[in-house]
Amino acid sequence: MSLSTDTLSQQLIERLSYAGLLPFVLLATLLWLVDAELLLFVSSALASYGALIAAFLGGLHWGIAFVKTDAQRTFHLCWGVAPSLVGWLALMMPPYAGLPLLGLVLLACYVVDRRTYPGAGLGGWLPLRLRVTAAATACCVLGAAAI
Repeated sequence: MSLSTDTLSQQLIERLSYAGLLPFVLLATLLWLVDAELLLFVSSALASYGALIAAFLGGLHWGIAFVKTDAQRTFHLCWGVAPSLVGWLALMMPPYAGLPLLGLVLLACYVVDRRTYPGAGLGGWLPLRLRVTAAATACCVLGAAAI
């Protein structure tokens, strides 16, 4: 966490991050509980949410790009659109295939963030990112397994 982030902001960010897991957990759980006629609706909802989160994680890199040098800026801008494009592809696939792809995208976002966040002064957020990524990825994979 950066030194400029106060304790109240840190707590808010953590709470919002964990609250962002609620749709993942709820929808993945529902996939194991609902009748067959609701599977497509619930799995599509989970895939849509996963794609939105992937796009959000990519978009963070555009913010980082605005304060970086040319070479770093190019990487962040290019990477920033990749999760959105793969998320869009995953939404066009049947959910049993798209959900694991989204789980993979979420993991890829974490791997890239692990390599780039320290250089942007955001390395302190990596433990939180790992926990949230692990839970979201597990929900995507478990959701796919329920279909």
